[in-house]
Amino acid sequence: MATNTYVALDKVTVGTATASVTFSSIPATYTDLVIVVNGNESATFDGVLMQVGNGTIDTGSNYSVTRLRGNGSTASSGRDTSATSMNIGLVDSASMSINIFQFMNYANTTTYKTILSRGNATGNMLQAAVGLWRSTTAITTIKITAGGGNWNVGSTFSLYGIASSAVGAKATGGIITSDSQYYYHTFLSSGTFTPTQSLTCDYLVAAGGGGGGSPSYSTSGDGGGGGAGGLRSTVTATGGGGSLETALSLSASGYTVTVGAGGAGGSGLVVRGSSGSNSVFSTITSTGGGGGGVGQQGSSSATGPGIAGGSGGGGGGGTNQAIWATAAGTTNQGYAGGVNTTAAQYGAGGGGGAGAVGQNGSTTQAGNGGAGVSSIINGSSVERSGGGAAGKGASTIAGTATGGGGSSGSAGTANTGGGGGGAGTASDLGGAGGSGIVIVRYAK
Repeated sequence: MATNTYVALDKVTVGTATASVTFSSIPATYTDLVIVVNGNESATFDGVLMQVGNGTIDTGSNYSVTRLRGNGSTASSGRDTSATSMNIGLVDSASMSINIFQFMNYANTTTYKTILSRGNATGNMLQAAVGLWRSTTAITTIKITAGGGNWNVGSTFSLYGIASSAVGAKATGGIITSDSQYYYHTFLSSGTFTPTQSLTCDYLVAAGGGGGGSPSYSTSGDGGGGGAGGLRSTVTATGGGGSLETALSLSASGYTVTVGAGGAGGSGLVVRGSSGSNSVFSTITSTGGGGGGVGQQGSSSATGPGIAGGSGGGGGGGTNQAIWATAAGTTNQGYAGGVNTTAAQYGAGGGGGAGAVGQNGSTTQAGNGGAGVSSIINGSSVERSGGGAAGKGASTIAGTATGGGGSSGSAGTANTGGGGGGAGTASDLGGAGGSGIVIVRYAK
């Protein structure tokens, strides 16, 4: 699971009473900053003043703050605008007061900066406040001043950076997450994976699923399900019942990642589904799923069969037609699609999946999509690359699908490689295949 981590950047403990404490040269490599102040002052109850800047503290009238306060019996609010500092915390002399300040998106250079605070002055009140520095400049310097006197000896000021999960990662590219063992780079669209050092990487590469076939001339449905995108993986299981793939040894250079698109569903009458596009990572290519065949009346073999692919598309159903040849899957990536089993029947075949063949249709049953493959490459078990279900038209029982495959006439799920569902009742469209996905992981 992705986690953000507090990274201790600096800590100041007051040894001689001082009016203010300043943090400077703050790096821009974190998402947010957090300052925790545990201190008291020489004067009585007062506010904590905050100023920021980039190298030089901004003393102009560029600050605003809104405060909410309460002491258990009464509540109040206040607002300052165009001020020369933010009165954003609480402090008194009676006891140590605690204030926590969070600087949101502090290194951004396109927006104004927001500061959230929560604080208490023991025996007086609690406060929540939000401050604004009206500048698009990144914050590198922060000054914290006791409002009515000096910070007393022993007061502490701790500065933390909130590290995104990308901090410490050994590569760039994709959506970066991590857990106690691994960094994960998930590509939902094409990009570049660039290690900063030599790495041994596990991967899952799923291609785009094939689109489902359209109905017959009578618009009664029975389009074949789209085949799932081919799946190759080094973790848990790979497609087509093959042996696990071998991890890649990569150098510190850029590797193109291509995430295959899903194929279009058959549009209009007697139109096959289109095959999905290949997904590629380094030397690993997974083949796009085959499109589903068309439901027919008659014996045309031009569009009735499914198309071979990573997993094969399902053959169309109908009446008085040929028994279509099976559309094959690709070795170690996926399985074949299902077909009609007699010439005088309705049920179309389900698209093949990475984990199982598509189900054949019957007189009453539209074929189920072949199962996908479950993998825990990114920390939890997810089934991907399931075949699309055949369309329920003249047949009486709809096919089903798992692993991202589409049901009758619906699209495969994005970024699963699932095949699209064949055209269903009263539909002229087969479902589009789901786009693929590429996941890369390596040890911390």
